[in-house]
Amino acid sequence: MRNRLIHALVSSAAAASLAGCMVGPNYHRPSLPLTPAFREQGWNPAQPGDLTPRGDWWTLFNDPALSAIESRVVVSNQNVAAAEAAYRQAEALVREQRAALFPTVDLTGSATRSGSGKGSTGTVVTGTGGTTVVTGGGGRTTNNYRASIGASWEPDVWGRIRRGIESARGNAQASQADLAAATLSAQGSLAVDYFDLRSADQQITLLTQAVAGYQKSLQIAQNRFNAGIAPHSDVLQAQSQLATTQADLTDLTRTRAIFEHAIAVLAGQTPESFAIPADPNWVAAIPQVPPGVPSTLLQRRPDIAAAERRAASASAQIGVATAAYYPSLTLTGSYGFAATELGKLFSASNSVWSLGISAAETLFNGGLTHAQVSAARASYDQAVARYRQAVLAALQDVEDQLAATRVLAEEYTYRQTAATDADLAATMVLNQYREGQVAYTNVVTAQVNALNTRRTLVQAAATRETTAVALIQSLGGGWTAPF
Repeated sequence: MRNRLIHALVSSAAAASLAGCMVGPNYHRPSLPLTPAFREQGWNPAQPGDLTPRGDWWTLFNDPALSAIESRVVVSNQNVAAAEAAYRQAEALVREQRAALFPTVDLTGSATRSGSGKGSTGTVVTGTGGTTVVTGGGGRTTNNYRASIGASWEPDVWGRIRRGIESARGNAQASQADLAAATLSAQGSLAVDYFDLRSADQQITLLTQAVAGYQKSLQIAQNRFNAGIAPHSDVLQAQSQLATTQADLTDLTRTRAIFEHAIAVLAGQTPESFAIPADPNWVAAIPQVPPGVPSTLLQRRPDIAAAERRAASASAQIGVATAAYYPSLTLTGSYGFAATELGKLFSASNSVWSLGISAAETLFNGGLTHAQVSAARASYDQAVARYRQAVLAALQDVEDQLAATRVLAEEYTYRQTAATDADLAATMVLNQYREGQVAYTNVVTAQVNALNTRRTLVQAAATRETTAVALIQSLGGGWTAPF
């Protein structure tokens, strides 16, 4: 009767486990607050696909030096290395959870030797499979040998373990998306620092040319003063203008060094071992955004995918908590041998075995299980809210960068015109000063305005470049891969 009961319980547990009974909600991707269209470009909803190959998006800028540095990020950047290690850890946790689906099997063996003194009283020493009776007061030595294999298994009747695997898998996928996000962030930061460095190079060139020009202007003012046709104040103004520009030039070299050091660290190198030579022929290339790219937003944003996967993980945790309402079953069994003589250990007459089943059900815990389920549901609601907020933030990010791309292109055209006109004005005013038609104050004003407009033009170009990088990041990594 006992064997029948055990067999029935084991069969029921195994059947329930294999049938896939799992308590808790089945996960469905939460709805998203999407609008029919972007204000700047068309929008078509898409599903998260953060693992879609992004390609080398930085090649859109057609800059070999940038491409050479960007290729080092995945290999050498320590933040990316940390994210990769976190992903491997999350994958290991999935395998750890999956291991609980299978029985635990142990192989044990032991050998003991015991005895009593000659003056001891009669005793009975009992050991499974190796019972020795000692009578009288004489000494006796006893050997006991055991070898057995045992197994225990907790059938996943209510799906607690499978929900745990589901949760761990969601976290692992979120970690994978975090790795993609860390890589994209490092690559984007490097590109921004690189374009800022090139902007500093261009401004250094402008200031170097300005210093040379101001030295000539100072000589003109000095010559006119020596000839008695200009006041000493003209010389002082020219000297002040020259010294101020030289100071700005010196400060720009410091700024350039800071950008270069930042790029070195992002590429996984020490600053003293890394250098980017100035390139006087460097020209910025602003990639054009093809129509329809924003429709792939949800396919390319790793932060959105990570938030969605964490929502899936939190949903599975509701099932893990709910399973505590139901009884747990544990099956155990062992088979082995026990004997007092090693040579007879594995004989059939010395075999021993056992089978067992245990069940546990919590009858009262002061509402602990209910509180844990409520906490799991609240955690899921938080994860869903964060997912939807991530989507809203992504939509805003794309709209911002698309608007900035359009506006900055128009602004750059105006600043080109302003710089050209300012250069012509500075040349005309200096010629007028040579002829004694205007005061030197007019020269200083015109030259400072020309230099500032040219520096502003360089900065506007850098802003367009960094905005293009930001747009690529907001779209999850460019638009070079097939969709």
